Amino acid sequence: MGTAKEPKPVKLIASIFSADPARSDAALAALEEQFGPVDFRSDLLPFDHTEFYTPEFGDGIVRRLVSFERLIDPGDLPRIKRLTNGLESQLADSEGRRAVNVDPGYISEGKVVLATTKDHRHRLYLGEGVYGEVTLYYHKGEFRAWDWTYPDYASPRYRQILTDMRTHYREQLRGL
Repeated sequence: MGTAKEPKPVKLIASIFSADPARSDAALAALEEQFGPVDFRSDLLPFDHTEFYTPEFGDGIVRRLVSFERLIDPGDLPRIKRLTNGLESQLADSEGRRAVNVDPGYISEGKVVLATTKDHRHRLYLGEGVYGEVTLYYHKGEFRAWDWTYPDYASPRYRQILTDMRTHYREQLRGL
């Protein structure tokens, strides 16, 4: 029989995408106000792996991946997802349409987990209407994709960004 114990803290990450740079910047500022300073921010990445969001957001969507200095309890992910959903509503356009997408998740030593409100066969219910998806797993020195991993997260560029975030996270764990 195993003994239940508290998990290690994990590195909070967020994907922020929009065709409106001002709304992306406002979302990032709100996240920093809530979760503290960002310790890694990617360059702006073209959102070109799917056209799914173009009708909602328009052309020219770009994404930025960020991680936060302060580590979190992985059990906080549902609350964080609900907070980011509220942030999306606050930053909606004048007609109430979503203008920025903020997807939180976390990096642990062995995986990248993303939060979602959509159930699917490979997602686990976390509570508060939120599911978790293990999007990537770490094996033999790199993050690797599953069959269900979004194409952008499966790309070498995204996996390298997330590996760099993981490296920093491991340094933080050694300092605890």
